[in-house]
Amino acid sequence: MRNEDLVDLYLNHLRVEKGLSQNTIEAYSRDLRTFLEFWSDKPLQEFQRNKVAKYLSFLGERGLSARSVHRALVALRGFFRFLLLEGHSEEDPLEDVSFPFFPKKLPNPLTFEQTKELLEKPDSSTPIGLRDSALLELMYGTGIRVSEASELQLEALQLELGFVLIRGKGDKERIVPLGEIAKEKLLRYLSEGRPKLLKDRASPYVFLNPQGRKLSRQGIWKIIKRYALLCGIRDISPHTLRHTFATHMLQGGADLRAVQILLGHADISTTQVYTSVTIEYLKEIHRRFHPRP
Repeated sequence: MRNEDLVDLYLNHLRVEKGLSQNTIEAYSRDLRTFLEFWSDKPLQEFQRNKVAKYLSFLGERGLSARSVHRALVALRGFFRFLLLEGHSEEDPLEDVSFPFFPKKLPNPLTFEQTKELLEKPDSSTPIGLRDSALLELMYGTGIRVSEASELQLEALQLELGFVLIRGKGDKERIVPLGEIAKEKLLRYLSEGRPKLLKDRASPYVFLNPQGRKLSRQGIWKIIKRYALLCGIRDISPHTLRHTFATHMLQGGADLRAVQILLGHADISTTQVYTSVTIEYLKEIHRRFHPRP
C-alpha cells in the first residue's frame, strides 16, 4: 500500500472511529502530508528514531513555530501507532521519543466594556448588519465555536423554548440556553435580514453570505476581526468571543462544571484554563480596591 493510501486510511479512522471534527482532521492531514513530502516514497518502515532530528530540522526550515512542530510530531506519533496496531508496521519509531511540554496558552478575553462596544458596532439598518449583530450576540451569549456557528441550521433553533441545539466536535450534541438579547437579535435577523440575503434561494443554514449561501468559518472570522478593529481591538482571534463567554461566566460566579457543559468540553481540564484568567482578574480587583493591597 502506498504511503498516501496509509495516511488516507488513518484519517478515515480518525473520522469514523474516533469521531474527530473536520477541522482536526484537516490539521492532521496537513501535518502528515508535510511528513510525506519530507519522507518521499521511501517505505515507512525505514523511518527510525534517528531520523526524527532530521525531520525536526526540515520543519524548522519551513518556518514552523515550536507549537506547530509539536503538533506535527503528535500527529506523526498517532499515525505510526495506528500503523502498528493495524499490522502495517512492525514497530513504532516514536514510541519512546519524549516531546517537549508546552503549557496551555492562556486565553485573552475581552473586557466587559470592549464586549459591549463590539456587540453594538453592527449597523442594524441593513441585512448584513442584522446578520452580524445576531451572529456576535449568539457567539458571545452561548460560547459556541466559529465552526458551530457556521454549521448552525434553522432546525437547531428553539427560540420559543430559549435554547439552541449545537452539534459540536465528534458530532456530539449539546443544548445551550439562549439569553433574551441574543434571542431578540436572532428573531429580527430571521424575519428582516435573512430573507433579503436568501433572495430566491433555499438554505437550511442560519447565517448566510450576500450570495445566499452558508457563511463560512473564514467569513465569520473576518466579521469578528473587522468589528474588533473598528473598536480598536488588535489582539483578537476566532475564539475570542468563546473565551470571553467562558471567562465572564466564571467571573460572574458560574460553576466550572456548568461552563464545561456549555462549551462542550469533553475534559474539565480544558475548561480549567479559564480559571487562571479569572484568578488574575480577581487579583487585579483586590489590588485596586482593597485598602491594604
